[in-house]
Amino acid sequence: MANTLEDKILELGAENVAAFFAEPVSGASLGAEPAAPGYFKRIREICDQYGVLFIADEVMCGMGRTGYLFAMEAEDACPDIITIAKGLGAGYQPIASVMANEKIINAIIEGSGTLWNGHTYMSHAVACAGALAVLKVIEEDQLLDSVHVQGKKLENMLRAEFENHPNIGDIRGRGLFWGLEIVKDKITKEPFPFELNLAGKIKSDILENGMLSYPSQGCVDGISGDHILLAPPYAVSDDELEFIVSTTKKCLQNQLDKVIS
Repeated sequence: MANTLEDKILELGAENVAAFFAEPVSGASLGAEPAAPGYFKRIREICDQYGVLFIADEVMCGMGRTGYLFAMEAEDACPDIITIAKGLGAGYQPIASVMANEKIINAIIEGSGTLWNGHTYMSHAVACAGALAVLKVIEEDQLLDSVHVQGKKLENMLRAEFENHPNIGDIRGRGLFWGLEIVKDKITKEPFPFELNLAGKIKSDILENGMLSYPSQGCVDGISGDHILLAPPYAVSDDELEFIVSTTKKCLQNQLDKVIS
């Protein structure tokens, strides 16, 4: 699939392609879908060959969510630019950031010397202080280690509970970032009709049972394809993992029973 990028660049002309964007582990749209092994290494090669910037969107999967401060660390490839947000402020302050490698920075310095961009709340002192405090906690409390350990437990629990479930088409993710794909047919991966709003109903059921989740639709064709996204805190306990899996199982089955006769 990575070679599709090269085909598109050749079709458009390399001089007309500025950058390639991708999420190292997809968020809401595909439900925690990691790339195939070697995908991003090949993407890096193609971008280098044709002078295209590689931009990693880590707004959802970055800042420790996958067990690495940057999700791309697991991919044996380095992007030119990384966008980060969400976990950077851990919900305490709204904050986002763009990071660039030396090649990009040096090009700006050697060119105009000025980055002509701006935002009303850029360099917000309280937001920056909040983000710094979050990063200190991640480091000092060794939360990345927790994400690796507890993430593996969550994976094992999800696979044990749902691997053979007739309406789970895929279990995917990394670290503490996991998704369950909900299907009408396990063999063909046929999705439930969009009109049923199965993901939305599961979300409401889960919320009523005392848990937050991120179910969504569209992982098949942008419209159909229900999935449940689970992203617990980095310091999640074993008991909380049990609660997450049992609550998901109960609410999933509650809603499936209503649509399957």
